[in-house]
Amino acid sequence: MLDWEQIFATRSSRMRASEIRELLKLLDQPDIISFAGGIPDPALFPDVAFKEAYSDIFSSAQVGSALQYSVSEGYKPLREWIARDVAKIGIDCTPDNVFITSGSQQALDYLGKLFLSPNDTALVTWPTYLGALSAFNAYEPNYDQLSLNGNRTPEAYRDTAAKTGGSVKFAYLSADFSNPTGETIDLAAREKLLALADELDIAILEDAAYQHLRYDGEAIPPIMALDIARRGGIENTRTIYSGSFSKTLAPGLRVGFVVAAMPVIRKLVLMKQAADLHSSTINQIAIEHVASRGFDAQVAKIKAVYSKRRDAMLSALDKYMPKNATWTRPEGGMFVWVTLPEGMDGAELLAKSIATEKVAFVPGKAFYADGSNANTLRMSFSCADEAMIDEGIKRLGRLISNAIKAAA
Repeated sequence: MLDWEQIFATRSSRMRASEIRELLKLLDQPDIISFAGGIPDPALFPDVAFKEAYSDIFSSAQVGSALQYSVSEGYKPLREWIARDVAKIGIDCTPDNVFITSGSQQALDYLGKLFLSPNDTALVTWPTYLGALSAFNAYEPNYDQLSLNGNRTPEAYRDTAAKTGGSVKFAYLSADFSNPTGETIDLAAREKLLALADELDIAILEDAAYQHLRYDGEAIPPIMALDIARRGGIENTRTIYSGSFSKTLAPGLRVGFVVAAMPVIRKLVLMKQAADLHSSTINQIAIEHVASRGFDAQVAKIKAVYSKRRDAMLSALDKYMPKNATWTRPEGGMFVWVTLPEGMDGAELLAKSIATEKVAFVPGKAFYADGSNANTLRMSFSCADEAMIDEGIKRLGRLISNAIKAAA
């Protein structure tokens, strides 16, 4: 038998199965109340709009180009639409500063490849998006905890990176309604991050997958918008902004984007040419059709539904959870982050929950680069209605209360 492990590149040892992708299989089990997958509710997809968009494409002369190879940068009318949309939140750019990817996950993979040499350090929040860790891991980095309260000096970050044989290359974070915690980074912390990045001379990777899903509270300018305002234009910025249509229109079409200064865009185009040439032409055209005809109405529709589900989950947590558990109160997005008493293990709790209560969630340990904080869990409210949320949290609260009593 061939020993494949001896042939694989060393980077393959850093690849791990996604706990979330595995848990999504539970969605096919009708008796499971799932708070696991951070995915949009398919009942809210603008399917009629997409049917009309594809019909228009196939009934016009555009069908030839829609089914043909295209430029690596992406479909220009879509890049123009994105440039107009991000301008509304202070990101003044041209379509040339926009690069289309096959979902924002591809953007993370490309950015990891672009910046990370083996043993370099990526600064990430504790916890952080599991998909980002999966994307970066293949490039053999080290991770350091990104402190947003200013209690670590640039020298401390440099020294830690030097001890592991590399240098700090970027800070990665989701500033609004982050996955997994649902938390939003305040304005002061965003400004401190820009100052830190200046001191370290590193890039900032701003993951804005949930940018449009604010339900209440005051909007805060994206980090890139602050960077542009400080530096007088996008070409002078160090922030790289990535977004997606997965949470607003449809994830199955796999259309995401990066907004950045031209030196970054040019490198990403080269990567695209070497990887998959370009993202699906027809899907990009369909996204542009649907976005230009009714994006704001679609966003308003999903926000009305998700905000009620967020409220239902917070209300149920207040009602059923033991007092020594705590949780976040997100102003948007899809997630609530729960912290249990020290000593509890989210993975063990999940196994019991599936077996006895038929409720699924994601254990929080996977979101920490160092595998710590096993006493945490992520719950998504996007795909369960209010009644299911109340019942699911009731069952979970009962399970956790009993587990705390048993450990006492």
